[in-house]
Amino acid sequence: MKLNFQKPNSLPQLIKITGSKSISNRYLILQALYPKLKLEGLSESDDTLVLKKALESFQNSEVIDVHHAGTAMRFLTAFLATNANNSIVLTGSSRMQERPIGILVDALRDLGANIEYQKNTDFPPLKIEGRDLLKNELKIPANISSQFISALMLIAPSLKEGLNIQLTSNLTSRPYLEMTAKILKSIGIQVEFKDENIQISYQPHVDYQTVSIESDWSSASYFYSALALLPEGEIRLAEYHKDSIQGDAKVAEIYKQFGIETQFKSNTIKLSKNKDFTLPKFIQLDLNDTPDLAQTIAVTCLGLNISCILTGLQTLKVKETDRLQALKNEIEKFGAEVNITDSTLEMKTSSELNSGVKIETYNDHRMAMSFAPLAIKTDLHILNPKVVTKSFPDFWVQINALGIKEIY
Repeated sequence: MKLNFQKPNSLPQLIKITGSKSISNRYLILQALYPKLKLEGLSESDDTLVLKKALESFQNSEVIDVHHAGTAMRFLTAFLATNANNSIVLTGSSRMQERPIGILVDALRDLGANIEYQKNTDFPPLKIEGRDLLKNELKIPANISSQFISALMLIAPSLKEGLNIQLTSNLTSRPYLEMTAKILKSIGIQVEFKDENIQISYQPHVDYQTVSIESDWSSASYFYSALALLPEGEIRLAEYHKDSIQGDAKVAEIYKQFGIETQFKSNTIKLSKNKDFTLPKFIQLDLNDTPDLAQTIAVTCLGLNISCILTGLQTLKVKETDRLQALKNEIEKFGAEVNITDSTLEMKTSSELNSGVKIETYNDHRMAMSFAPLAIKTDLHILNPKVVTKSFPDFWVQINALGIKEIY
């Protein structure tokens, strides 16, 4: 897909963004445990559709393939381990089979789960023999994917003794664990999350209730980036809450550093440019709590000629791709200089952006979406553009409305 920018006559009045994948997938696990839950506004992403299908069919399945859906892999590993009398092989794409899951498997085995590796130790595919888990305490490192811990938190209320999770080492992506805790509390489950300890009580059933799912803040970040790169205008996005439980809602605060203001009104947000704002030459951000914003922010900096140091990125190496290496590879094609470590990215920008660059997406939806707004500044190609369906199926339709057009 070749993209360039054609200034629109006007920006769209309102852009509706799909429901949060993170929230949707957590509630889907809880709905499987507590069928009285009714969910509205579920994410339309591939990841959510894969998880929903798996939960609807697992009792009649011998193999479940989650493809690229990392959240589904982690959450289903825990969920299936607690379902007695089911024997299932849980697998995924070739990349999924390179993403480690040993820490979660070890934690579940400590609780009494019966899980075997089918190929390589610590990696999918997994053979899971469901059974009742009787232990109620475990320790798990906290500097790994927060999804491992959230997976355990989500099954905890179904365990007869509840679960006490003791987090060891420095905690990464705490907002995602707080999101899980708030979601559990929202349906009536008792949760105590204090310092490095999470205590979740047994809950045999919940009352009938309907849950409305907020739109995805990670997806909103690409529109923050686009407006930062646009010469003028404002953008309205729906459905968003000022008291959001999503950690990536912090994007509203972060993008003040790029001159973007956010106003909340009736479950929508209005993004506008601060006309009296002077862009910095350099920024430094700790993204330990919001690593999914790293690619968006790095590309914004590239487009605005702002050098940066981004830290707290240790989880990016085990995402859909090694996102740190992928960012370095693609950003340097535009003429910038990038240095990375296991947890940081340092970029020295160039005043001139190379044109006609072909962006490899590495089967990573965020690579495609984070680089798309850069078309406002220079023509570029996005390879494998359909990868966005993983989290935001109508992304190209929505971003085209801002003047970022496909050309032939």
